[in-house]
Amino acid sequence: MIKAVIFDMDGVLIDAKEWHYQALNKALALFGHEISVYDHLTTFDGLPTKKKLEMLSIINGLPRNLHPFINEMKQQYTMDLVYQHCKPLFVHQYALSNLKSMNYLLAVASNSIRNTVEVMMQKSDLMQYLDFMLSSQDVENGKPSPEIYIKAMEKLGVRPEETLVVEDNENGIKAALASGAHLLKVEKVEEVTLTAILLAIDNLNKGK
Repeated sequence: MIKAVIFDMDGVLIDAKEWHYQALNKALALFGHEISVYDHLTTFDGLPTKKKLEMLSIINGLPRNLHPFINEMKQQYTMDLVYQHCKPLFVHQYALSNLKSMNYLLAVASNSIRNTVEVMMQKSDLMQYLDFMLSSQDVENGKPSPEIYIKAMEKLGVRPEETLVVEDNENGIKAALASGAHLLKVEKVEEVTLTAILLAIDNLNKGK
């Protein structure tokens, strides 16, 4: 029986992929670097910023001594966009509030830093339904490592077979599957509905 639902954040509960892309490129542009849209979607999507910067150092020769400053600027630019654009979506408020009333355990597990996760959940008015949130700063290894999902299940007190993870990108999907949890894959935030989640839970509970 499914007892818990763990959500990724960017691309699942918050349509923020473009915000992260714009913010990182704005910070990289200060030093003449950038990530193409193609590389963003095929290689970097869903990875923590620190991992992205390390990959850029290997691939494009980005000096590693710039990482802390670029990372700091990226987070500032991201917050600017969050405060401008992040707002509640009724479809998600409806889904999470109903799941909570049905006594499902709910959590967010994101590769974003803690402050970003907290601000986005507050501005989207979803924090009130969550048992807790985990960020990239709460684990040693971000997705595609399963560490964050394993830790979330341990905190919730559930087994992998009792857990449904909602994910949208390749690295997150790898993390979810490696943790042993069940997966509901979505392509965009509008697909994260109460109907879709309950259908997935019902199918899993029936052994489908």
